[in-house]
Amino acid sequence: MTARSGYTLPVFACASAIAAVRHLHGEILGNTVLFNLIEPPQIVEIPIEQVAKISSNQALAITRSDPGDNLDITKNTPIWALVEITENTESQIILKGGEGIGIQINNEGKAAIYSYAQRLLYENLRPFLKADESITVTIILPEGKNLAERTSNAAFGVVEGLSLLGTRGISEPLSAPEQLDAYQEELSQKASQFETLVFCVGENGRDLAQKMGINPAKIVKTANWIGPMLVTAALSGVKEILLFGYHGKLIKLAGGIFHTHHHLADGRLEILTAHCANVGLPTPILQKVFESATTEIALKLLREAGNNWAEKVYGAIASTIDLRCQDYIRKHAPYTVEVGSVLFDRDRSILISSQKGMIFLSKVSPKTDDN
Repeated sequence: MTARSGYTLPVFACASAIAAVRHLHGEILGNTVLFNLIEPPQIVEIPIEQVAKISSNQALAITRSDPGDNLDITKNTPIWALVEITENTESQIILKGGEGIGIQINNEGKAAIYSYAQRLLYENLRPFLKADESITVTIILPEGKNLAERTSNAAFGVVEGLSLLGTRGISEPLSAPEQLDAYQEELSQKASQFETLVFCVGENGRDLAQKMGINPAKIVKTANWIGPMLVTAALSGVKEILLFGYHGKLIKLAGGIFHTHHHLADGRLEILTAHCANVGLPTPILQKVFESATTEIALKLLREAGNNWAEKVYGAIASTIDLRCQDYIRKHAPYTVEVGSVLFDRDRSILISSQKGMIFLSKVSPKTDDN
């Protein structure tokens, strides 16, 4: 049975905003609105759950997230759009993040409404506005703050809620075998063009990689299927792989866990504690690391302990990740692939790079044309 695709959060935010604008203009709406996803260029019909005027110049519309057959924590969560007609002269459309929309702590506290979501809203709302009309659109996720506690958003500098993140409107069912096939096909296509590729687990990592100057054409999204993707890369002729990811995710590879979804396996703190012990961390600090609620808290403890403990521990972890990945490939494919790793922290700063990771990072910048 083929997995059913759905849509990403920006799509439902856009649908709510369109419904609110049209309701303010006195249009009689049905139960859905039509608009262009842009990425991909496709007209979709999104159900509207409720819409009502708050005042003569304000309207609120509500949709409900449907990511399809993806194991997505936002499934069925409500997405509100509060639209207000204003007399703003600076911009025809102003976007704001309301309750449940995350705040980017490393970007002057701006709402976590990223480029695709902005473009989707701007381009689909403008045709409904009069020439001299301006609006302020506030996106609200009533359940966003609670849901964010079950994500790694804080690791990417987003707090207090969820992000309107993504590069396209279709929600990919990452849990389905068919999606692994799609990722492997993309990998094979890129392997025919480049000998060095960058593996990113999710959209947050891919977004950060591009902002750091990594050539998007060399980036491959793996989701949690890092093991199968490593083997596919080897069979496709890739010579070098840069693993670029959040330390709290990639640390699992140092423990030999190659499917990184938390429903299947964890052990991050155990792996971290083992490496701490191996480099000689004093027992009192070692115990605190083991008892930490998250790897981020443990990292803070290591940094506060001084003596370059964080660098020593994570240097050992990065080297172990490289070796474990290379061994995994050799075990499952008759090829040798060099693997390097770059791990970043919640402040979106590089925490550590293995020796090979530094070399490969220089190879995947847009200025590099060696492969």
